[in-house]
Amino acid sequence: MNNRKKVVIGFCGFPGSGKSTAIGAIKNLGTVISMGNLIRKEAKKMNIPETEKNLGKISKVIRKKEGEEILATKCVDIIQRSDDKIFFIDGLRSWEEVEIFLKRWKFPIIAIKTNIRKRFNIISKRNRIDDPKTLKELKRREQREIELGLKDVIKRADYKIRNSSTKEALRKKTIKIVKKIIEKKDN
Repeated sequence: MNNRKKVVIGFCGFPGSGKSTAIGAIKNLGTVISMGNLIRKEAKKMNIPETEKNLGKISKVIRKKEGEEILATKCVDIIQRSDDKIFFIDGLRSWEEVEIFLKRWKFPIIAIKTNIRKRFNIISKRNRIDDPKTLKELKRREQREIELGLKDVIKRADYKIRNSSTKEALRKKTIKIVKKIIEKKDN
């Protein structure tokens, strides 16, 4: 398939904002590529435990060694080799990453926004091995994400979804926006 005809949509948000719930609502509409999973794969390759601290270090080292946009470049390679038409990029962290996608596609960005207390509550319930265990750890991780440039990506996002009520409300808002983007591309 012609790569220009592909629909590629980015998702961003601080840890625990509801990105997984949002993407879960639309995963049947396309292929999900998780930037965090690319880091987890690197940890496995290096035989390093997948703790929040280790994944943060790996992310920093990879970006420093191979460039800020390395994860985006890996995503682009996956997209270009695929025959699928629609892709959702989970976990944008920097504007450098966004620019890699913008060179090839329109690349609308959807930011999921949630206050820190709700995010900590969400994180506490999902119990991922690499999740912060305290509010202090979450704030430290958030600071690291801000240093990577996440705040700028959220600020410049084309669509912002406030995740302030139920998971179902978040799913509905996400489906509505994504279908609108896909329909625009089809016209």
